[in-house]
Amino acid sequence: MVDRLKKTDSVALVEEMDGARRATGISSTKAATETTTGADSEVLEKGSRRRFTAKYKLRILEEGDACTGPGQIGALLRREGLYSSHLTTWRRQREAGALAGLAVRKRGRKANLQDRQIQRMAELERENERLRHRLAQAETIIDVQKKVSSLLGIPLSRPETDENE
Repeated sequence: MVDRLKKTDSVALVEEMDGARRATGISSTKAATETTTGADSEVLEKGSRRRFTAKYKLRILEEGDACTGPGQIGALLRREGLYSSHLTTWRRQREAGALAGLAVRKRGRKANLQDRQIQRMAELERENERLRHRLAQAETIIDVQKKVSSLLGIPLSRPETDENE
C-alpha cells in the first residue's frame, strides 16, 4: 500500500512540475522516474594506490613552475587529479636530490645492514658449535676404536700422512 502511495505521489509531482527544469539540466520528469525506479547503488571496486614515476613528477613540477596566472596551478591539479600536497612533497624531494629524491621508494621498515650481519654471525656461530659437537663425537668414537683394537690385539694401520711425519 505504501509503494502505491509513493508512486501516485511521484506521478502527481511530475504532472505538477511538467516542463520545469532543474539547475542540473535534468528535467523533472526524468528525476521523478529515477526516484521511483531507484538509482544504481552498486558499490564501486576498491581503488589502488597510485604510483608516480620520477619523470612524471618532474614534468608536473615543470608545468607547475611555468604557471603564472591565477588559477593555473589549480587547473593543472584538477586535470591531473592531484593535490597541492603532492606538489609540496615533490618539490622537497627535488631539492633534496633531483631524480634520486623523486624515485618511488618501497614502503615499510628499511633493511639494516648491521642487523643482517649480526644475524649471519649468529648463524655461523650456531653452525660452528654444531660442528664442534660432531668433532667431539668423532674423536670419542676413534678413541673407543683404538681401545677396542688394543684389547683385542688388532694392530691399527696408520694413515699414510702420519707415516711421513
